[in-house]
Amino acid sequence: MSTAPTVEFRGVDGITLVADEWNPRRSGSADTTAPTILMLHGGGQNRHSWKKTGEILAEQGFHVVAVDTRGHGDSDRSPDADYALETLAGDVHALIEAVGPPVVIIGASMGGLTGILVASQGGPQQVSKLVLVDVVPRFEKSGSARIRDFMFKHVHGFDSLEEAAEAVAEYLPHRAKPRSPEGLKKNLRFREGRWHWHWDPAFLTKPADDPFDRTDKLEAAAMGLQIPILLIRGKLSDVVSTEGVNDFLEKVPRAEFIELSGAGHTAAGDDNDAFSEAVVAFVTR
Repeated sequence: MSTAPTVEFRGVDGITLVADEWNPRRSGSADTTAPTILMLHGGGQNRHSWKKTGEILAEQGFHVVAVDTRGHGDSDRSPDADYALETLAGDVHALIEAVGPPVVIIGASMGGLTGILVASQGGPQQVSKLVLVDVVPRFEKSGSARIRDFMFKHVHGFDSLEEAAEAVAEYLPHRAKPRSPEGLKKNLRFREGRWHWHWDPAFLTKPADDPFDRTDKLEAAAMGLQIPILLIRGKLSDVVSTEGVNDFLEKVPRAEFIELSGAGHTAAGDDNDAFSEAVVAFVTR
């Protein structure tokens, strides 16, 4: 598989954004006629969520960038806790300028909502295709609340990796539990004797800046898009319902839809083979 060097970009107000980059243009290994694929993770996640799919897309010759959103993973935390969707979109616009447009955005949850806004603001010259991973503007509030409850519950960390693994297994009962919790080190950092999720707790403390609290604006932005759109839903998701999908497809009739039967909200990790197959088919068409 292709290796992905870690690189840095600059977002709004010079904030450092850390990313994994496969087939950088400067290496000559990417197809310079194909758009860059920019992968945006969900809230509380990081760039490693995309590792397997990123490798697969890189094998297809694409220039792929999987970035840690501000306040997540190894990217800088916002000094004033500014995690508003508009600011996240500003970071992505800066990223697109750095890697060169157009890009295909693959966005999960919060990353998908950011992608809608960026595609609307930048137009097809900036974003040529959009993949929404288990997110629509009119999502289920109860499912979103379950995510935030999980994040809040463990904001003070865990005594051990095993304890963290048990918490994840309880939260994602449909996903097979890994034999070893060592993989969680990509999502956790050890400090002051405990393992902490690798995102800024302030991300949760500004309800007025909640990126999920802009339904009408995001829906209008999605309805105005003229680019190819693929919506991927995990059938077990409690964030995107069948009714939510039907509503979105009625309002955005050009969008394609695929449902992954063995996946929930974290579709890319729940059934990566089926997810990657759907994404490759869409972006290579």
